[in-house]
Amino acid sequence: MAERIVVDPVTRIEGHLRIEADINNGVIERAYSSGTAVRGIELIVKDRDPRDVWAFVQRICGVCTTTHALASIRSVENALDIKIPRNAHLIRDIMNEMLFVHDHVVHFYHLHALDWVDVVSALSADPNETSKIAQSISDWPKSSPGYFAEVKAKVQKIVDSGQLGMFANGYWGHPAYKLPPEVNLLAVAHYLEALDWQKEVVKIHTIFGGKNPHPHYVVGGMATPLDINSDNGIHAERLMHVSQLIDEANKFVNQVYIPDLLAIGSYYKDWLHGGGLSNYLSYGDFATGDIYDIASYRMPRGVILNGDINNVLDIDPTDPEQVKEFIDYSWYSYDGSETGGKHPFEGETTFNYTGPKAPYTQLNTDEKYSWIKAPRWQEEPMEVGPLARIMVGYAKGQPEIVEIVDATLAKLGVGIEALHSALGRTVARGLESVLMVKWAREDMDKLLANIKNGDQVTFDRTKWEPKSWPKQAQGVGWMEAPRGALGHWIVIEDEKVKSYQAIVPTTWNASPIDGKGKIGAYEAALATTPVHDPELPLEIIRIIHSFDPCLACAVHLTDLENNKTTEIKLG
Repeated sequence: MAERIVVDPVTRIEGHLRIEADINNGVIERAYSSGTAVRGIELIVKDRDPRDVWAFVQRICGVCTTTHALASIRSVENALDIKIPRNAHLIRDIMNEMLFVHDHVVHFYHLHALDWVDVVSALSADPNETSKIAQSISDWPKSSPGYFAEVKAKVQKIVDSGQLGMFANGYWGHPAYKLPPEVNLLAVAHYLEALDWQKEVVKIHTIFGGKNPHPHYVVGGMATPLDINSDNGIHAERLMHVSQLIDEANKFVNQVYIPDLLAIGSYYKDWLHGGGLSNYLSYGDFATGDIYDIASYRMPRGVILNGDINNVLDIDPTDPEQVKEFIDYSWYSYDGSETGGKHPFEGETTFNYTGPKAPYTQLNTDEKYSWIKAPRWQEEPMEVGPLARIMVGYAKGQPEIVEIVDATLAKLGVGIEALHSALGRTVARGLESVLMVKWAREDMDKLLANIKNGDQVTFDRTKWEPKSWPKQAQGVGWMEAPRGALGHWIVIEDEKVKSYQAIVPTTWNASPIDGKGKIGAYEAALATTPVHDPELPLEIIRIIHSFDPCLACAVHLTDLENNKTTEIKLG
């Protein structure tokens, strides 16, 4: 008989996620993903000036803030047929590229590494051996025996104090950990280095966007005053600072992150659980031409079904028959009905909580059990994110992606099928980071060349005034965010927002079952996974973290302190 275990909350993620799993003979038979908060940002922006919406929806999340602002801005520009200056396009792409790098590094070291790295084991490491390993895989300067001895002493002091702090919530000593102590020490050292590095790289957003988090955007371009001769604008010194930060990120990714990823991955290449759907979706992004020039996307668009990389299908987020959100097992209603699906242009955010009163021990998963809706592409569940983008890019023959994937698989000694796993998602995130620092360098060079040639324009106000707008308009802002395909859909009427819907990456991945019985990416990835000890479900955490969940993006309001359902009054 199956035993139901509950992991709530799942830690080291953004937001609140509950996983329930039925385990039989040490293997997960069925898993359930539940967002435990209520969503409502779409209601907040209704009837507002569409030019202001980006500032509201950017507050959906404190991690990937700039992505929601950019998707919102793109939706308005798409609706009103606004073309932005080339410099604005380059600045936006540089900011997004460096967000990817920052997000992926932080995820690898601070959110996901402790699922593969046993911190306590590092205390038995020989710093001399760690130094030899470090110098054999990278030219990174911090690799002396003395350096690693200092890191070991620092960790020992934390453990001896009994206050594990950032190293709490780990299943230390679990048999699923496979790294030798010396590699564990290497990873812990770079965990600490990454904390310092990530504070610096975000300055790119501060320079181009005014601040971080929540940098500034504007419909029609960027509010970035390029003026190399002004003390008040983005002058030559600040541009060189951005350029330097990009180069430093390049070094950290290629000399620290990727060597660590390959070193750790080599010990886990037989741990290929957590593949799941093998259905992958990417909207595509990072155009070398106009944002709507799909053919120029460095990150290609497409859909793969059942892992068939020989047949990439087209995806169109504007097509009402392609993308729909279903609510059969979600706490919402559509036009008074508790079932069905709608394209975001016709979507609703109408709360319909029918679940148990807190506290409760188990969800009734035969009925509605999540605040997350169930997005589907042509009624098929999809995985989005780094693995989806890498698979679509590889299948479409994007040269840079094919080259880096083939080289990495050769180093690990595995085939393309190994990417359909939790480890594959982790590897894909690292490969994206290599591409992102390369593209950011290219885009920064183009921006500097434009400025040198006298082009300092970042904003076009041609269609800024509402009097130039049609009475009714609708648009989609699609993009690729670090966690996957992101879309914001807006309907504008009489110069105000009539309706607004956002489908974020975690909504795709963390979705519950739909009306046809098809499960989402998290639930599919957990199925058939062996669990060594239900009391220490490291395997569940490892798989879920491989998606880098962002529940704050998928659902928005909760009250954990009082365990009360949040009451929302409109009007």
